[in-house]
Amino acid sequence: MTLSLIDTLFSRRQRLAKLIHFPAILWSGTSTPRNFPANVFPYRASSHFLYFAGLPLPNAAIRLEAGKLELFIDDPKPSSALWHGITPSREQIATQIGADAAYPMAELASRTEGAATIAVQDAATWTSQTQMLDRMVLPQVAPQGIDLELAKAIVTLRLTHDQGALAELCSAATVSVEAHKAGMAAVKTAKMEAEVRAAMESVIIAHNMKTSYNSIVTVHGEVLHNEEYHHPIQPGDLLLADVGAETANGWAADITRTFPTSGKFSSTQRDIYDLVLAAHDACIAAIHPGVEYADIHLLACKTIAQGLVDLGILRGQAEDLVEKDVHAMFFPHGIGHLLGLDVHDMEDLGDLAGYEEGRERSSRFGLGYLRLNRPLRPGMLVTIEPGFYQVPAILNSAREQYQYLINWERLEQFVDVRGIRIEDDVLVTNTGAEVLTQALPTTASKIEELVTKV
Repeated sequence: MTLSLIDTLFSRRQRLAKLIHFPAILWSGTSTPRNFPANVFPYRASSHFLYFAGLPLPNAAIRLEAGKLELFIDDPKPSSALWHGITPSREQIATQIGADAAYPMAELASRTEGAATIAVQDAATWTSQTQMLDRMVLPQVAPQGIDLELAKAIVTLRLTHDQGALAELCSAATVSVEAHKAGMAAVKTAKMEAEVRAAMESVIIAHNMKTSYNSIVTVHGEVLHNEEYHHPIQPGDLLLADVGAETANGWAADITRTFPTSGKFSSTQRDIYDLVLAAHDACIAAIHPGVEYADIHLLACKTIAQGLVDLGILRGQAEDLVEKDVHAMFFPHGIGHLLGLDVHDMEDLGDLAGYEEGRERSSRFGLGYLRLNRPLRPGMLVTIEPGFYQVPAILNSAREQYQYLINWERLEQFVDVRGIRIEDDVLVTNTGAEVLTQALPTTASKIEELVTKV
């Protein structure tokens, strides 16, 4: 039996009430003008607001106390129907989300005493939060006092997903898979990266969803967050597509595939692709409740290091190479991150969500980029995304330090491999793992079939 939205939201606020004993006010945020007031950037409600309110309501707030929810939002002005059509009234919205009471926004000021909050990203909202609560509330400053207690409580709830969340996350994953298949089909005739991006995002838009982050669709896969799409697509290129859908209520997917634009991997591309896939598969197989995510990351590091030794690119023992961070010359980022209402879930709270209490980020190159350092628990959704990248600036800076550990002449034979990443969304279950994005193949032969499919 599927829980209704009201049942899901009621359960979440009841669980929050067991963790805190003071009121909490969560603002949704407001849209930000691009160049004049009526032309705004796309609006995205605060994820913490969305978790308890369920709907992306602009210019709204909710007050949570003892398991009850009060909604604060203004009724639409009569004139708004001209520009925006008929919109629900405050009372209709309150009924839809199961609010215990509903008031105009102006009444919120009288209900703030002793309340905790979490800063919203847009300046207009965090300025309002600061003024109304009479204390500094800034997204770039770590929460303190009861705000910190609230943040920890919300982290506790959002680290694992309830059935309402999982239904949304599965929907986002399904649409993302179809988007990637469309991208692979489009690359056969595309002249430029932008055309592949358009094919992928059109699928997401057609399902009334948005991208959960700025799409990465590039032949320069060595640029980890490449958001440029003007490069021409040439025969023999690898195209790295990191694209995910976000449902209307804010739940995200995050998938990466790397595929040959001509439909066939070269021998060197296939060697590196299979190596990255071996790390990907080993990590997913190792996911179980209680396993440390940092150990999953180190498994990827060792698998990649051993594979590069086997290919003659690195010299030495895999464990020693990982200890010296030599593998990070080619795999400089963490193995993945939490996934939920944010594509990097709750990273607005810094490492409060990603790192178990008492743990700090490593100062080591590569390991310092690990976004999640906790034991895995059933209900957690994480990404697994190993990769191989040849970043000239990184490699050139390492030539002297790793003169004898990297076989530079052998590496030159892999010049047609700029960047490869394979990423899936993996749910930790009671007994192991479930890959929500498994409908999108990962093996090189299956990827080639999708690209060449008529």
